[in-house]
Amino acid sequence: MADEVILMSFWPSMFGMRTMIALEEKGVKYEYREEEDAIRNKSPLLLEMNPIYKKIPVLIHNGKPVCESIIQIQYIDEVWSDKNPFLPTDPYQRSQAFFWADFIEKKLFLCGRKTWATKGEELEAAKKELIEILKTLQSELGDKPYFGGDTFGFVDIVLIGFYSWFPAYQKFGNFSIEPECSKLMTWGKRCMQRDSVAKTLPDSERVFGYVLHLKKVYGIE
Repeated sequence: MADEVILMSFWPSMFGMRTMIALEEKGVKYEYREEEDAIRNKSPLLLEMNPIYKKIPVLIHNGKPVCESIIQIQYIDEVWSDKNPFLPTDPYQRSQAFFWADFIEKKLFLCGRKTWATKGEELEAAKKELIEILKTLQSELGDKPYFGGDTFGFVDIVLIGFYSWFPAYQKFGNFSIEPECSKLMTWGKRCMQRDSVAKTLPDSERVFGYVLHLKKVYGIE
């Protein structure tokens, strides 16, 4: 009997993008279910499958839900272990991959949001913090093609969804990432050459339009 795999997500979610890329990298056939308004109008299935956090993405494998995108990537790597491993086998290297995934999780989303949701001194502080976060990640990347070395892997999957949001961050915040983070931006372009990434990440103009919608919804001028 074939696996039944369902991914519940929302197209602009960089967290859902991670899980989609992981599934694509493994060649897993899955059904995608769009949660059109995952912020304010949650479907009954979403509430049933993720009753604790009530948010996307949710991966449903043979009727069982797996929640939180980083956990989903690890789950996909372990279940479909015969192709394209995401995590190194060495325990120390694995610990480092989890460390950087945790760093991205704790730092990048909230800081990125401030580039379009704040103004004045708070915005200026957010822009500086975002550049410092990205410079830290660039330093970890170093001269490697990918964060894990020569192979596209766990940390790359965790981070790459944000690449589709960078243009919106820059437009609304009126700043540029490229001058201080050129290596990281080159990494993003390299990742975009992968089919799994190219078919998953939305067009940056579409993301920009979505952020305009969010600003109206939240009354942010």
